[in-house]
Amino acid sequence: MKTSQELLRAYYFLQLNRALEERLLTFYMQNKVVGGLYRSLGQEAISVGTALAMQPQDWIAPLIRNVGAFLVRGYRPRDLFTQYMAKATSPTAGRDCNTHFGDCSRGVVAPISMLGAMIPVMVGVGWGSRLQGHDRVALTYIGDGGTSTGDFHEGLNLASVWKAPFVLVAEHNQYAYSTPTGKQMAITDLAERARAYAIPAEIVDGNDLLAVYAATQRALEHARSGQGPYFLECKTMRMRGHAEHDDARYVPPQLLEEWRSRDPIDRFRSRLLEEFGISQAQLDEQDARVVTLIQQDADFAEQSPYPEGSQAVGGVFAP
Repeated sequence: MKTSQELLRAYYFLQLNRALEERLLTFYMQNKVVGGLYRSLGQEAISVGTALAMQPQDWIAPLIRNVGAFLVRGYRPRDLFTQYMAKATSPTAGRDCNTHFGDCSRGVVAPISMLGAMIPVMVGVGWGSRLQGHDRVALTYIGDGGTSTGDFHEGLNLASVWKAPFVLVAEHNQYAYSTPTGKQMAITDLAERARAYAIPAEIVDGNDLLAVYAATQRALEHARSGQGPYFLECKTMRMRGHAEHDDARYVPPQLLEEWRSRDPIDRFRSRLLEEFGISQAQLDEQDARVVTLIQQDADFAEQSPYPEGSQAVGGVFAP
């Protein structure tokens, strides 16, 4: 990421990620969201940075806190709005109220909620692409809590044995729902779990977009060159509860304050202005683009109809 255009594009997606979730929060408080709402506040640099580093032909499976990855891959805010609002115009036509959607033409594999389950799936996607002779790497995400699941360990072992072109991004956001990392594992770094399977692992500041981007490039190059899987641990903090119904009262206020000072968007904005010669006017232009698109797509979502009951059984089973 070297040019002003690339840097401004990254800033745009960071801001779009946050603005989208802020509007979703408004919808949630107005009872317009069907079900729960999960946010990535404070973690946006991971989704945006990793997705921007990937090649168009690569496969990605975002999870619930990876809205930025969906946006980088070409989805619009309206896709997330209508999905959470269960509208007929959503990617799942109102059949699901979360981020369980994908599009093979975009290289997006639809995720599921069972933690760790996407790891063996994406190992298989990467390995299958290699068998077909394609130059593709498969990437997915996992939280610190999810690294304690059986699928995580089975998937990493399989990836290592097969030397699959696979990258796993671990978002070490300090809490697995309400359980702090120190109460679920005896290690400090998640990377140790990957190294146990002979998988190269790197630890990076997950609130530094440029660091995440560069580390992901290294990981992808390693996997693409036939050297096997790569593990990327991103240190960050989940600044909200597990979901909006969780007030996170179990998190020490001083911990949140410490991480608030390391906000990824504030840090990236400061670097653009101070180190890269980006002007405030250029940032304001990107901010205005975000505001316009969010409003347009929020209006679209609110005006969209709910699906007809007769459509409920369509698109559920393969013909």
